[in-house]
Amino acid sequence: MDTKLTLKLNRHIIEKAKEYASNKKMSLSRIVEAYLQSLTSENDTSEFEISPFVKSISTGTEIPADLDYKKEYSDFLIEKYK
Repeated sequence: MDTKLTLKLNRHIIEKAKEYASNKKMSLSRIVEAYLQSLTSENDTSEFEISPFVKSISTGTEIPADLDYKKEYSDFLIEKYK
């Protein structure tokens, strides 16, 4: 059963998200649903790969496509516990 959800987001982010959804020939609702499903699922068998753009929406920052998150996290921990 589908339920309506209202979100307040930055207008610029909404415009970029709508453009992204249009380019992927998907609804924005479907993309948000898939993203939330991937966040809350027990296993990582998501139907969609979450693109760097969609990830950047959740944090408000841009994520480079070639980001080595393991190295970044390792560097963060090294710096934190010096």
